[in-house]
Amino acid sequence: MHRRLESLSAAQARRIALAAQGFGGAGPELVTARRLLNLVRGLGAVQIDSVSVLVRSQFLPAFSRLGPYDRGLLERLAYRRPRRLFEYWAHEASLVPIETYPLLRWRMRRARDGRGTWSNVARVGRERADLVESVRATIERRGPMSASEFEDTKSTGSWWGWNETKRAVEYLFWSGRLMAVTRRSSFERVYDLTERVLPARLANAAELPEHDAHRELLAIASRAFGVATEADLRDYFRLATADARPRIAELVEAGRLLPATVEGWKQKAYVHPEARVPRRIDASALLSPFDSLVWNRVRTKRLFDFHYRIEIYTPAHKRIHGYYVLPYLLGEALIARVDLKADRHASALLVHAVHFEPGADGPEARARLRGDLARMAAWLGLERVRSDQAVWACATSKIASA
Repeated sequence: MHRRLESLSAAQARRIALAAQGFGGAGPELVTARRLLNLVRGLGAVQIDSVSVLVRSQFLPAFSRLGPYDRGLLERLAYRRPRRLFEYWAHEASLVPIETYPLLRWRMRRARDGRGTWSNVARVGRERADLVESVRATIERRGPMSASEFEDTKSTGSWWGWNETKRAVEYLFWSGRLMAVTRRSSFERVYDLTERVLPARLANAAELPEHDAHRELLAIASRAFGVATEADLRDYFRLATADARPRIAELVEAGRLLPATVEGWKQKAYVHPEARVPRRIDASALLSPFDSLVWNRVRTKRLFDFHYRIEIYTPAHKRIHGYYVLPYLLGEALIARVDLKADRHASALLVHAVHFEPGADGPEARARLRGDLARMAAWLGLERVRSDQAVWACATSKIASA
């Protein structure tokens, strides 16, 4: 990209964002562990979520970008030696490249001081140091444990209550003294001491000054977004304005961010100097509600003029589009919302509802969506896609008031 770039059309900004997020390229015939790792490195973080009505969210971004792949590859990268990914609070709970660990140690240190974590977790760390140390000593002695395994010992009188013990485990995780070594089928984390999990080269590395870590996290966010506002960049790794704004100025001064204006954007934009501006993007993908392309709802509206919210926590009678609704990307636009469920007993991908954006419904769009649904079903090991005509009759999306 030319370093004198000053202004972008809205269409150029969309294409930059899509390319930076890994859309529009030809998917590999075989998704290898290396290809999957490179994707996660490019994204910087893949959000984890426990909802399994379709498939757990962390598995969807790679499918959306690369096509069908062995989900076991992602688990091996995160939970087998040599570990290439680790779990931590990045955007939300996320899988993050292991080399990013030093850039998050400031957050672990703040958590040890009772900052930046949930209030009840911070309180346990502050007021019940003996419980925290007892939990850590138990894991050191017994080896990897889940939080629920402490429930078996609470009757001995050595714990202050089951909820307090869970908070102590979470405090140790937040503060970097425990790491997740695996996830059980129930999605429960299993923890071990960080020094027994983290590669020695990282465990023994000197801690970076906070401002250096913040600057590098913002650079990762810029690469992953391609084009972004200050608020977008801060949100990627949940940085405070006071932590991020001076670092953004430094990145601009160093030529690592290029200021720009984008048609229709009220805020100043920043472009990564290596961002590509494709002439067109030809993509089709069902997106996780927690995909980094759409996890920032304000940015999603600004980029795609697409109002999106997840309605899992909305009472059923108040839902507009459904329970687990995936945005559907076609070309360079988000054109539909698709409510899906994997019925494993019946070996069927259930399509509960399809809501197209106004003007987006048509034979080609429906054919592409049907093809992507069939590919998703096959990837999930389901024998068929099941829907009825009423599902496809609700062509126009109903947008809730913001």
